[in-house]
Amino acid sequence: MQLGGIHHLTAISAKPRENLAFYTGLLGMRLVKKTVNQDDVSAYHLFYADGKANPGTDLTFFDFPAAPERRGTNSISRTGLRVAGEKTLGYWRDRLKKAGAATRDIIEVDGRLTLPFEDGEGQRLVLVDDGGVGPASPWERSPVPVEHQIRGLGPIVLTVHELSRIASVLTEVMNMRRVREYAAHGAEIHVFEMGEGGPSAELHVIEAKGLAVAQQGAGGVHHVAFRTPDEAQYHAWTQRLNQFRLPNSGEIDRFYFRSLYFREPNGILFEIATDGPGFATDEPMEALGEKLALPPFLEPRRAAIEAGLKPIM
Repeated sequence: MQLGGIHHLTAISAKPRENLAFYTGLLGMRLVKKTVNQDDVSAYHLFYADGKANPGTDLTFFDFPAAPERRGTNSISRTGLRVAGEKTLGYWRDRLKKAGAATRDIIEVDGRLTLPFEDGEGQRLVLVDDGGVGPASPWERSPVPVEHQIRGLGPIVLTVHELSRIASVLTEVMNMRRVREYAAHGAEIHVFEMGEGGPSAELHVIEAKGLAVAQQGAGGVHHVAFRTPDEAQYHAWTQRLNQFRLPNSGEIDRFYFRSLYFREPNGILFEIATDGPGFATDEPMEALGEKLALPPFLEPRRAAIEAGLKPIM
């Protein structure tokens, strides 16, 4: 039983209008679902992805009016976004600098060319050259040329207080493989992979015992989700977590996928999510993200929910 890779990553924004402009206007990602946090319907949940809303490409945001994140350990500390080729990284370096985004130089990390940058709230991101390996679904209406568009998520960087504790969960419970270590940014980084491997299926873990624990907030990450292909394996993962006596949420139907949440021993929130049914379940593929979408159980409350949301478009 293997996880297939990164499913999605959910972060926090206190400025949803600016967030939408940055990720669709500057980064050229497609808004594939404009919905609400199902546990707090006063907040938007915005999903940005590739042209066909494929699992593994979703970078999502909760609209929480939170104070800025206090950076530290026991957190998801950088989100990888995959692109193809050195020429593309040069395009992005120039595009980001022209827009005034906080960006650095292109550097090689772990044998791959990378370009670290941040959004307007300090969300830590990095463009990673994946060599163009694997399928891609560009969005024809993106302001970014097809050959330079973001292809998907990964790798994801975690900073933890105790490496041994998370390593045991990743390898013994989640069946990931510990494949290598490398040095970067003054730290030793430990790489765990799942499924067929590659940047779309990697976690890079840094042990930082001397750092204070992060405080979640705007510009930070809420959780990362991992792919499982179908409901049969999803149920099997539920049984596996229970077998290892890992406290978890139990199975939750998010309508667009099924979710299972738990925390690794340092406290970082993980999710296992099914690849389907997908975002075209309640909207045609060509019109994704154009209207507020609500799962059926929230539809009777639409008027009240819409009245409580601020316009962002």
